[in-house]
Amino acid sequence: MHIDPRSQGAPLDEFEPSREVFQAGRPVAAIFRQNLFRVSEPFITEQAQQLRRYEPFYLGRLRYGPAPEGARSLALRDGGWGSAARIGWQMATRSAGPFRRALGTVRPSLIHAHFGIDGVHALPLARRLDVPLVTTFHGFDATLSTAALLSSPAWINYPLFRHRLARDGDLFLCVSAFIRDRVLAMGFPERRTLVHYTGVDWRAIRPRNPGEETPTILHVARLVEMKGTEYLIRAIAALARTHAQVRLDIVGDGPLRSRLQALAGALGVATRVRFLGALPHAEALCHMRRAAMLVLPSVHTPTGRVEGLGMVLLEAAATGVPVVASRVGGIPEGVLDGQTGVLVPGRDAEALCAGMAALLDQPDTRRRMGAAARLLVEQRFDIRRQGETLEGLYDAVRSRRR
Repeated sequence: MHIDPRSQGAPLDEFEPSREVFQAGRPVAAIFRQNLFRVSEPFITEQAQQLRRYEPFYLGRLRYGPAPEGARSLALRDGGWGSAARIGWQMATRSAGPFRRALGTVRPSLIHAHFGIDGVHALPLARRLDVPLVTTFHGFDATLSTAALLSSPAWINYPLFRHRLARDGDLFLCVSAFIRDRVLAMGFPERRTLVHYTGVDWRAIRPRNPGEETPTILHVARLVEMKGTEYLIRAIAALARTHAQVRLDIVGDGPLRSRLQALAGALGVATRVRFLGALPHAEALCHMRRAAMLVLPSVHTPTGRVEGLGMVLLEAAATGVPVVASRVGGIPEGVLDGQTGVLVPGRDAEALCAGMAALLDQPDTRRRMGAAARLLVEQRFDIRRQGETLEGLYDAVRSRRR
């Protein structure tokens, strides 16, 4: 299986990993996310916990869950800046002062912001501390239209100050080549904008035994338009006419849940579609082990939003589960059509039904694709290797700053 070096996030010459030792103790990498530890964003902490030469220190405005065991973290809401008015003021002004005071004696060697929006908010703090700023673009921050961004108070600073981030940020990482192309189109500098896959810890995910499989289609996604869940439910209604045992499990929640439940009822498949809600990551992986396949029928939305890559695709691959997904955004970088899964056009319930039916009818193909998917993850998306590359990039931006 050929792996394109560019797709592994190979650094440009300017960012070749450095072997320089900066200090005796581990330098601190401040992992910046305005809303820390969301259940839908385990990939942020999973990547940061792979750091070996740097200590991750999680920094944000609000927290939505616990920090990883043994990790240090700080949210403004934890301390004296906890009032809603003060939090709102800081968000509106992007003031570095509250973060600087809250950090106390903690001296980060760099800041790594996740999502372009957070990069804009972390930039004043990076300048105040005089440390490099690394920003990772994950998806909507590179694809959502400016009009849609300006319509949200939480995002409005991003289009207003994005040009400053492009000018003053030290390094921009993109979770797929597709996202890199979109970031470059926004005016970010080519030499400082690299592909760096987040990766998954495939060693921690045991390949499933074929005996664990059930005739279940699994969909793990936030219930929003971009995930295309409506087309999956319509495809299941068609599939149920020829596959009497099939059912659909949906892991995730969101604003479209009630509408999607009503659609399942209207199509006569309410008893075949289970809405399980948002589940802890470990529970979602248990459901994955029992699935015949994972399906992610993502779509382009009118606001421009589209899938950057889809971490759940990589977790399914590590489990040895084949995927049926839309050929949109960065998905083709994580699913090799005909080798590790099946790609179909977006917003096409008929093609989606045909792809699922073909896999349900061919157990040998499912096993072959699942094994190939596992190999792809090991070769291209190994989180340990990606973590080592990330630390080399950290070294490089610090060397350039010095």
